[in-house]
Amino acid sequence: MLSFWLVFLSFTSSLTATGSPDAVSGCPDTCGNVHVPYPFGINFTSEISYPRCALNNSEFMFICNSTYNPPQLFFGENMPIHHISVEEGTISVKIYAAYNCYNNRGLFASFSQSISLGNGLFRFSDSRNKLTVVGCDTLALMEDATETFGSGCLSWCETDMTLQGSCSGFGCCQTSIPKSLKTLNISLSSSTKHSRVLQFNPCDFAFLSDERTYNVSSLQLSYNPYSSATENFVTSDVVIEWVVREETCEVARSSSNPNGYACGDNSKCLYSVNGQGYRCLCNDGFTGNPYLPQGCQDIDECKEPDKYKCDGTCKNTFGAYTCRCPLGMLGDGKVACRGFRVTTIAAVIGAILLIMVIAFLIIIIYKRRRKERNFLENGGMLLKHQRVRIFSEADLVKATKNFDASHLLGEGGFGYVYRGFLADNTQVAVKKWKDLGKTLLNQEFQQEIGIVSQVNHKNVVKIIGLCLETKVPLLVYEFISNGTLFDHIHHKRSQILANWKNRLRIAAESALALDYLHSLADPPIIHGDVKSSNILLDDSYTAKVSDFGASVLISPGQSTMATKIQGTIGYLDPEYLMTGNLTEKSDVYSFGVVLVELLTGEKPNSSRKTGDKRNIIQYFLSSLENHTLHRILRFNVASENEMEEIEVCAELAKQCLRSSGIQRPTMKEVAEELGRLRKLNRSSWDHRQSSQETEYLPAESSYSTIEVGTSKMSQNEILRLRTFDIEYSTDNI
Repeated sequence: MLSFWLVFLSFTSSLTATGSPDAVSGCPDTCGNVHVPYPFGINFTSEISYPRCALNNSEFMFICNSTYNPPQLFFGENMPIHHISVEEGTISVKIYAAYNCYNNRGLFASFSQSISLGNGLFRFSDSRNKLTVVGCDTLALMEDATETFGSGCLSWCETDMTLQGSCSGFGCCQTSIPKSLKTLNISLSSSTKHSRVLQFNPCDFAFLSDERTYNVSSLQLSYNPYSSATENFVTSDVVIEWVVREETCEVARSSSNPNGYACGDNSKCLYSVNGQGYRCLCNDGFTGNPYLPQGCQDIDECKEPDKYKCDGTCKNTFGAYTCRCPLGMLGDGKVACRGFRVTTIAAVIGAILLIMVIAFLIIIIYKRRRKERNFLENGGMLLKHQRVRIFSEADLVKATKNFDASHLLGEGGFGYVYRGFLADNTQVAVKKWKDLGKTLLNQEFQQEIGIVSQVNHKNVVKIIGLCLETKVPLLVYEFISNGTLFDHIHHKRSQILANWKNRLRIAAESALALDYLHSLADPPIIHGDVKSSNILLDDSYTAKVSDFGASVLISPGQSTMATKIQGTIGYLDPEYLMTGNLTEKSDVYSFGVVLVELLTGEKPNSSRKTGDKRNIIQYFLSSLENHTLHRILRFNVASENEMEEIEVCAELAKQCLRSSGIQRPTMKEVAEELGRLRKLNRSSWDHRQSSQETEYLPAESSYSTIEVGTSKMSQNEILRLRTFDIEYSTDNI
């Protein structure tokens, strides 16, 4: 008997048995730091018992263990409870993580978690909990006890890393759980038993966690379950949802229900799909514990002005309150009272509407005059008599859906290009300039319109019209449907570039366009930004050179132009970078880079898969010197003759990439050489086609299976280019 009282007295420091508004009178409602509201009750590890303190002694009575300091409340045998919410219908518990730990000899410690919430009124919360897995070589699987549900996720990484607040699959992964889950088994496995990541990740962990409270950033791959520093890591908060009974609200309210109705006065029944039963909530305007017999109590809103607003006279009503504005003021006192009469309000509203109408008319007149001023400043009176079409701003806004991001085709140095549909369904590309200052943009516009208006070549994108009503005019070009050469080389990997024939054709057509700009345009034009993303492919995959925002006109007698350095890194002429002088040979260098792209499929200054940077130009030139060109090609080579053509083209690219502009060929010479190679390719193709009609030939093979020889043609072609190189060198001695 004495031991009984000693045990009882030891609980008085941590247990409260009177005065709680949400527990049965005379019943304890606290265990350690955890408050326990009705319908739950507390039982103790001693003989003390409070059978009437819980709605259901078999389900809702929890054990308070005093051997801990402070005492701990447990769900089941080993799940500490740290919060119970009547309003949300949840219980938060801590559960140990499953883990596997490895050393040099393999698995040496493991724990597979098996959790059961019993057959009663509790379910894991599917909206709050997720399975969280941590490790660099980790597969976690979960299933329920009846094996009607199974899922999991894979976490992988090859180097040590810091987790950044979310699980992406690298070092950490997460997956959801289903509704109505009462049991859960978690197991772990590792494909390589952590042999490759053992130095920084010895253990795998898998656990349920509450998304609201668990911080993934606190995880470290180096944790192990035996260190006191990792106590919070190997246990996690898990949310359990509960219902008072497994029946619908209709059945619960039925007078014939033997269980009775658990909700007290001024409360409502809420059915839970996850728990397949109901719980209770206080009605609006009431507070308290809806499970107690007295139910929820009315809130006196007038006594809580910080929470319930009233700018006038407050009066509490049952479940609500009223607020009347002071005499002489109008409005809703719960929102705001205003000291204006109805006639005053009408006068103010009328004045505001009048001001709005006047402002609207002023804006319309201003916009109209601004458009007229822009039209005149942008040379509208002169340009409208040219063959170019003049569009209104409204036409192009409608065509591009107000320049919607979904219509964006690309972005250049000075502007954005949008896809548009004119009223007659003609597709166009509209260039809208960036906001870089009107003076600078007008210079760029005048420069571009001065160039494209005089260009007429099948391999150059044509201008359709322009809009002069905007601050800086909008340019309207023909729409080129198949995108850029850059995308076809590096992103689409399209079949059009699967063979040498098409790559050679595109290179030759692009060279013809640049030769036209240098040799036949009057005055000659330096493009200034030659790159694969400025070469477009139309419906028939014909090459079209575009974007003349960086181009310059060469006056008679000039060979160079001193300009501000602009262009694209990787394609820029090194001589232009050093001197600031833009020449026709600058375009030749940039075209040489495009040839290397077509041959190798690599971007300028590309990165290896390891992350190391490499200069593809140097890599290409080194391959030529070492006679390993065939190793870096990224397309099919049909025959040795084609390989010889490729070697000639590669030598031509080498000449274009000379550091000295004087030693480079002209675009005319480049275009003629590529045109000659196209004729050879066509002749070789026709010969192969006729040969196939008379004899069996092996199937087409890739360059990697061809044994490249040194036929007479290959030697002659390369010798001719080397002689061409010597002539250039001799001219500059």
